[in-house]
Amino acid sequence: MTEISIGALLIRFLLGGSAVVAATIVARKLGERAGGIFAAFPAVYLAALLTSRLDFNGEELISHWVILSKGAMIGMGVNILVAIIAGYLLPKHGWKLGLVQTVICWFAVSIIVVFVTSYIF
Repeated sequence: MTEISIGALLIRFLLGGSAVVAATIVARKLGERAGGIFAAFPAVYLAALLTSRLDFNGEELISHWVILSKGAMIGMGVNILVAIIAGYLLPKHGWKLGLVQTVICWFAVSIIVVFVTSYIF
C-alpha cells in the first residue's frame, strides 16, 4: 500500500484508541484478567480491514484482505509468545526491567518472524 487516506487513518486511530480505553475500563471493573482478554482484541486488524475499503476496490481489496489476514495470524502468534514471556519476566524482574526485557524480546521475535515469513509468503 503506497498511500492511505486521512479518513482511514482517523478511523484506525479512533478504533484502536477506543479498544485501549475499553480494555482499561474492563480491567478496572472486572479485574486484570478480563482486562487482559479485552486488551487482546484485534482492534488494529479490524480497523485495517474496515478502512481498506476506502483505499482499495474489487480484486485488489480482496488481495489486500488476504495479506492483512495472514499477517494478523502471524502477529497474534507473536503476541501469544510475548505474553508468555512477559508472564515470566515481569514477576521475576519487576515491572520496569521486566517490561524493558519484554519489549526487547518482542522486537527480536518480530524481526526473526519478519525474515522467516518473508520466505514463506
